[in-house]
Amino acid sequence: MHVPDGFINAPVSVATGALAAAAVAVSLRGARRELAGTGQGGGAGAERTAPLAGLVAAFIFAVQMLNFPVAAGTSGHLLGGALAAILVGPYTGVLCVSVVLLMQGVLFADGGLTALGVNITDMAIVTTVVAYGLFRVLVKVLPRSRRSITVASFVSALVSVPAAAVAFTALYALGGTADVPIGKVFTAMVGVHVLIGIGEAAITALTVGAVIAVRPDLVHGARGLTAPLELRTSPLTAADAAPAAAATPVPAPAATAPRRSVRRVWLAGLAAALVCAGGISYYASASPDGLEKVAHDQGIDAKARDHAAKDSPLADYSVKDITDPRLSGGLAGVIGVGATLAVGTGVFVVLRRRRNAADARPTAAGAPAERV
Repeated sequence: MHVPDGFINAPVSVATGALAAAAVAVSLRGARRELAGTGQGGGAGAERTAPLAGLVAAFIFAVQMLNFPVAAGTSGHLLGGALAAILVGPYTGVLCVSVVLLMQGVLFADGGLTALGVNITDMAIVTTVVAYGLFRVLVKVLPRSRRSITVASFVSALVSVPAAAVAFTALYALGGTADVPIGKVFTAMVGVHVLIGIGEAAITALTVGAVIAVRPDLVHGARGLTAPLELRTSPLTAADAAPAAAATPVPAPAATAPRRSVRRVWLAGLAAALVCAGGISYYASASPDGLEKVAHDQGIDAKARDHAAKDSPLADYSVKDITDPRLSGGLAGVIGVGATLAVGTGVFVVLRRRRNAADARPTAAGAPAERV
């Protein structure tokens, strides 16, 4: 659903750019809390978000290269907002998808540069907000179990994709550059993206379920799922034990259990991303994705412009001057994973360090600094 240059006029593109910038600024602030393990959803495992958030961005980049067929002559790919929000939190999720879109637009000529605000608004903000909001509602009403997290992930991811299609239709109604009946655009966009949403839901649920199976403490949306164990005794036993308990000194709390390393999960995720981008992507569907198909069929691409970076060394996810398509595409995918991982990790590490510095900075009275 990467919107190219020329689909949306300048005023709406500028407005969505401003909206995207504001949302990213808010997300930077919120992500600092998520990365530090404070605020809603914080707790055990939250402090491990920083080293994993860059990996989530790289994984989304890799899986977006795997276009899957959804209808005759149409393909779809992961958007990733639901997956990122559930794994690392909604604010961090917006930043993850935004980093992916930036890398795709700058390095691979995928998604217009003047349309970057449109794409961030549609693919990062709308999908994350809709998916995570629905996910939290479902988690509250469903039984407290790992299976419920997976089910909520599936449903929220499924709904987030047609929601993004509706958002694009609204933006096109405001600033579309071609005179096309908006009703036809709405019907075509929502219809095909409901089908794409099924693929998005399957990928999201499988990924979240796989992480929950091995390290549920690393899934932001699953924090607080397991209630602490309580030792229950009969009233008589409790009454008999009360005098003894009163006379016995209470031992000091046990030391906090050592943190479990995330290295294996990180390496497994990186390996999966490299395999997807460097190998499996060769077998991805070559059919146009949902937006491209609708744009061609409905004529909304009448004023589309060539990408400013169309002649870049990595344009169209292939390395220039390498004639073997398997090698060219695979190498481009590996470079993209590495670049996204580096940029994403850099952003989140800086955010985490700034949060730690703010917490450690004393006030004028010598008290700890107020949390931002």
